[in-house]
Amino acid sequence: MHPVAIRPEIVERVLARRGRLHLYRSLEARKTALLVIDMQNAFVAPGAPIEVPTARAVVPAINRLAGELRRRGVPVIWVLHQNAAGGADWHGFFEVFVRPENRARAAQALSPGSELQKLWPELEVDAGDVKLTKNRYSAFIGQGSLGDVLAGLGRDTLLIAGTKTNVCCESTARDAMMLDYKVVLLSDCTAALSDEEHRATLENVIQQFGDVLTSEEALSLLK
Repeated sequence: MHPVAIRPEIVERVLARRGRLHLYRSLEARKTALLVIDMQNAFVAPGAPIEVPTARAVVPAINRLAGELRRRGVPVIWVLHQNAAGGADWHGFFEVFVRPENRARAAQALSPGSELQKLWPELEVDAGDVKLTKNRYSAFIGQGSLGDVLAGLGRDTLLIAGTKTNVCCESTARDAMMLDYKVVLLSDCTAALSDEEHRATLENVIQQFGDVLTSEEALSLLK
């Protein structure tokens, strides 16, 4: 896990703005869902083409949290990034942000049926969990049906885990807040490529888009 915390000056800014650091005094289990984003071989496996090494370190915390949430009736939703063969459905990413010699390998890692596109095998997935795919950073846009799933489950509060903290997790958190969901980013269940990028997202989210809690803090608030 990332050994960083929100800086004191950001805490002071949040307190001055709203009078308390954390947004929610309690969370309703019957209204809450856990989103675990992009914890796939392509991002988690050693040597993978888009590896986030710290993602392996948050697997135990995600497993513990998911197990406890299931016991409390909170659904666990695994969100997997998936692009069409060759990245054909996202030219704006693969043809702009990836070097030409690396495009085929990166696109193949996220293509349907690829071993790298599958969930990291050390994650404890239950038969009753939900699996969704997305083809953009945010789970709320592109091919996914996350909004429909959450509406069907009657959920308006999202606990967000996964990788990268500052890319797909933050993009999903921002969109969720702007779609009027309650958002909690889980600081010990998210991973980025550096401590600095991870902390930057924690500070962005707590100021503008949701709450930032550890998994244990989130559990303590669940009714």
